[in-house]
Amino acid sequence: MHVTAEAVSRRFNRRPVFADVSFTVSPGEVFGIVGRNGSGKSTLLRIVGGLLSPSSGTMRYSLNGTDVEGEKLHRHIGYVAPYLVLYEEFSAAENLALYARIRGRRLPDGAIEALLERVGLPTDRTDPIRAFSSGMKQRMRLLFAILHEPPLLLLDEPISNLDVDGMTVVYDIVEEYRRRGAVIIATNDAEDIARCDRTFRVEGHL
Repeated sequence: MHVTAEAVSRRFNRRPVFADVSFTVSPGEVFGIVGRNGSGKSTLLRIVGGLLSPSSGTMRYSLNGTDVEGEKLHRHIGYVAPYLVLYEEFSAAENLALYARIRGRRLPDGAIEALLERVGLPTDRTDPIRAFSSGMKQRMRLLFAILHEPPLLLLDEPISNLDVDGMTVVYDIVEEYRRRGAVIIATNDAEDIARCDRTFRVEGHL
């Protein structure tokens, strides 16, 4: 997917977060959004993902030369952030089955087990994921983002709470989705930045 930000600004209650942000991301790229704490990296990523509207400016998206309209954007984006809420009263398998139904996808036999194995989660646990560690929950969020195989993957601090094995899982998926479309990472972590082809520094207003 091709992404273009044109003079994007965001304010909260008249307080400017950032102003006149412009960049493009092309298919095949891993693009980093960096900046000091409080500069608005996560806010900008939420705007890119259509979760938040800019106060001014425009976001544009195209897929295989065709513009993607705003109401259809969610079909083409996977989003990962440590603060995203999971259905903690359900098991990992129940979470994935429910999310697949929400996405309108039919999972073939064995697909849930294969997905869990892909991110190094156990396939035989039936207890609610509220019993999972923070790192295991972060792996679940990653699965939610890739379940529908989107052409644009957005990652906010993706290795938060992960051990070395978990980081390897994340970066393997980053490389896969670079080939599928494009990846945008909001981060200040040197390991994340090393995976990026280019970075854009947000100069927020503290």
